[in-house]
Amino acid sequence: MTTSDYNVFEIENFRLQRGITLPSAKLAYKTYGRLAEDKSNVILYPTSYGAQHYDTEWLIGPGKILDPSEWFIVVPNMFGNGLSSSPSNLDAPFGTDRYPVFTHWDNVHAQRRLLNEVFGVDRLAMAYGWSMGAQQALHWGAIFPDKVARICAVCGSARTSIHNRVFLEGVRVTLTGDPHWQGDHFADHPKRGLRAMGRVYAGWAMSQAFYREKLYEQVGYSSLEDFLVRSWEANFLRRDAHDLLAGLDTWMASDISDNEIYQGDLPRALGAISARSFIMPSRTDLYFTPEDSRLEAEMMQNAEFRPIESIWGHRAGNPALSPADAAFLREAVSDLLGR
Repeated sequence: MTTSDYNVFEIENFRLQRGITLPSAKLAYKTYGRLAEDKSNVILYPTSYGAQHYDTEWLIGPGKILDPSEWFIVVPNMFGNGLSSSPSNLDAPFGTDRYPVFTHWDNVHAQRRLLNEVFGVDRLAMAYGWSMGAQQALHWGAIFPDKVARICAVCGSARTSIHNRVFLEGVRVTLTGDPHWQGDHFADHPKRGLRAMGRVYAGWAMSQAFYREKLYEQVGYSSLEDFLVRSWEANFLRRDAHDLLAGLDTWMASDISDNEIYQGDLPRALGAISARSFIMPSRTDLYFTPEDSRLEAEMMQNAEFRPIESIWGHRAGNPALSPADAAFLREAVSDLLGR
């Protein structure tokens, strides 16, 4: 299926990891660049929490972090993001008041089928991802170790940490504190909850130093309130709240070892990743901490720990407004790809 901007890959009777079957799973995706004849130039770039491919394509372009003049870049939209199968677009018997849990096991298996069945691609040159996209990249490395040559995992994790789960529980409670919450669904668009969610998120996604230095005033915002309203509140107000809850479920469940292959053994799952990998946390990330990332990198066969020295917090890994961080990521990708 093709829309005006992206394609949709449909999978009949797609069985999710948690046991529910979707009669017709839909994986929305967009491609950039041209597939080489030998199909050796494929980069997979999965989306992050709450994001759709529109939000992530800023780093794709000639001379940018991912260059489509050399690489065939495939951006699959994560289940639950509103374009791929999500609470906001599922048919009965699902719907916003009863929707399945999507896991990254589901995401990467659907992505592999897309690559195989649509493009005839069996191996990735690189899996690149930020945040929940990095989680998917690491799942690729563990679940399909012979199918990916390189991994660039930016500000993510192989397993959602306990501290990160505490943050996510706080976000969930903040959103469902809206008066429209009915215990299992929202009766109407929860503006109050979404605005509150944006403000909670703003305190975690950016570092203490970011606010101390008032960097928001250097990127087009006249005040802290302006930044919170026009950037953070607005970002969540445009999303479907049920989709955001589904994304939280996926994030909470993220664990490359939570499957029949590794049966919860995280060191074994990390040790199985053979791809040349860059593990790239932000030095000031408050929930994907560099300490956690370093420990995971040490359990991998062929990983380099390469932190981003930045005060942009988690957003150092998605530096649309930070040229220095974007340059650092561009250089890392060039090194990883051997360019």
